[in-house]
Amino acid sequence: MLSRVADSVYWMNRYVERAENVARFVDVNLNLLLDMPDGADQPWAPLVATTGDDAWFREKYGAPTRENVLHFLTFDAEYGSSILSCLRAARENARSVREIISSEMWEQVNKAFLTVSAAAARPGVLDTPHDFYSEVKLAAHLFVGITYITMTHNEAWHFGRLGRLLERADKTSRIVDVKYFLLLPDAHDVGTPWDELQWVSLLKSASALEMYRKRFGRIEPARVVEFLLLDRKFQRSILYCATKAERSLHAITGSTPETAATSAERALGRLRGELEYGDIREIVGGGLHEYLDGFQDRLNHVGDAIHETFFAPRPVGETSSDAPAQ
Repeated sequence: MLSRVADSVYWMNRYVERAENVARFVDVNLNLLLDMPDGADQPWAPLVATTGDDAWFREKYGAPTRENVLHFLTFDAEYGSSILSCLRAARENARSVREIISSEMWEQVNKAFLTVSAAAARPGVLDTPHDFYSEVKLAAHLFVGITYITMTHNEAWHFGRLGRLLERADKTSRIVDVKYFLLLPDAHDVGTPWDELQWVSLLKSASALEMYRKRFGRIEPARVVEFLLLDRKFQRSILYCATKAERSLHAITGSTPETAATSAERALGRLRGELEYGDIREIVGGGLHEYLDGFQDRLNHVGDAIHETFFAPRPVGETSSDAPAQ
């Protein structure tokens, strides 16, 4: 497979996943505001913190008001991770590999972009935004389902799944970090109804509330964190994403799970191993924010290794020293 094609399929899926995640946690935050106690600060700044682009936002918008944050995350064409920008980038990547993906995949990603683009030009669409964000989430879910049932599960499909799962793991880690580190700086709030409401909103942000309740019942912060980080079966937990991403990586290289033929496999294998043998008491005891900050650095390293192994351009005749055999 050409590295250009693999790169486009990988990023097409990452961008669709990113757009869906942004729509989800914005929508959950809007619903959270309806249940906030009187006098509580409106939590718009943490939404920006979730992106990791606080400095860029402050330089362009200043105060994190409702209007500023919603426009920044939804329709800002200059911000590369807004919903509009993500779907535009996903469509451009899909356009470049139309001979590889199914026609239904192309139609779905094109339709999603045109829907959001039309909404961006419609005044007042974010005055009542729940229907809009629900439509974005549904469009992303349809794309994933269409990809699963209409595309041969070959090398290209695995590059797509690899990108989607790494993006999902990154976003799950960020929403957990924001809740634990930013939303409740006052220890007096811990254990209050407002505290529980925020943990519920965190689970909703990862579409995890129902599955968590089926397994554990009561909301307990340590169990919420463990579920989102280390659960082996929930599809948005970080461990689940890392495990399935590693399987796709081995499918691409043709190596066995017991071997690591490339730097990408070694980096992702180490990360998956740390999660698989992680202990939530040690993680929380050592500082959850510090752990998640380190995880995001290691996940970025995995992304860099994947780029260097599979996508980075090289002079004619030169190959990566650990590139998989063709």
